[in-house]
Amino acid sequence: MLSYIVAPLVGSVIGYITNDIAIRMLFRPHHAKYLFGHKLPFTPGIIPKEKGRIATAIGSSISTHLMNHEVLEKNLLSPEMLEKIEEAIDTFFIEQKHNPEPLRDFLCHYMSKDELDAIAVQGSSDLTSLLYEKLASSSVGDKIAHVAVTHVMQKMRHFGSGIGDKLADEGIGHGGGFGDMVHRGIKRIFGHQGSNAAQQFINALAEPVEQALSSNINDMLRTNSKKIVGDLIDTETTALLDRPMSDLLKDKEEQTARAKASLLSFYQTIISEHLPKILETVDISTIVENRINEMDMVEAEKIIMEVLSKELRAIVWLGAGLGFLMGFVNCLIL
Repeated sequence: MLSYIVAPLVGSVIGYITNDIAIRMLFRPHHAKYLFGHKLPFTPGIIPKEKGRIATAIGSSISTHLMNHEVLEKNLLSPEMLEKIEEAIDTFFIEQKHNPEPLRDFLCHYMSKDELDAIAVQGSSDLTSLLYEKLASSSVGDKIAHVAVTHVMQKMRHFGSGIGDKLADEGIGHGGGFGDMVHRGIKRIFGHQGSNAAQQFINALAEPVEQALSSNINDMLRTNSKKIVGDLIDTETTALLDRPMSDLLKDKEEQTARAKASLLSFYQTIISEHLPKILETVDISTIVENRINEMDMVEAEKIIMEVLSKELRAIVWLGAGLGFLMGFVNCLIL
């Protein structure tokens, strides 16, 4: 009768111990053990011994089945993800509409002050050079001179009529405008041909005046425009960087809505068109493999035991149960 109790108990203990040792041998010893210069069998443990092969297999499996292009694109472009991104953008703009800090301080959250100053100086310099080259090499002076002379000629044509009308309103002169008065005077002295000749003379002055004015303006632009444009751009750049974020976004609902739509569109384009290249560049398989190989076995054992402690403990107790059952069956047979 005692054998029916002792044999199952002994089998249970043996099963418990063997399974527990087998699980421990997955990780331990962490390094090979030697006796008289000969490496002892089963050292190091199975996982430390096959660490490189396991790392390669895990990295390959993750990149092929868990984090491949199709899986990532499906999740990154899911309605839930797009909704979260849209909410994040909305939250960002709402916060910035109440942000009193200047644009300069805001940008310094994402780059150093020296980097920002360098970008501002370089940008101002490039824009100044570009505008100076356009002003110095183009016919801006010709266009300005033409517009100015045309404007003056129009004013001269209307000036006499305006003065004549004013005199008529005041009861001075005979009406018809100062221009008509001049025209009648020239007509009396020189006749119709004299009047036409005077008009032609005035018109003839326009061309040399325009050429002289154009030449002077172009010379002025070549000589002084770089400093003028540079000072203007520097002033405006400083003023922009000193403006509060709340001021920059004030009453800009339409612009922020367009910016949000552009950001969402840009995100979707990056994921749908460039994700394969990104994954190829990142090489998830190699990253996982290298991380596992760099991981200390004590750390790896701790992580695995934290994740699978319940299941591994169940295996140990299963061994105890099977040992108890085999001991009881053995008593029945014998």
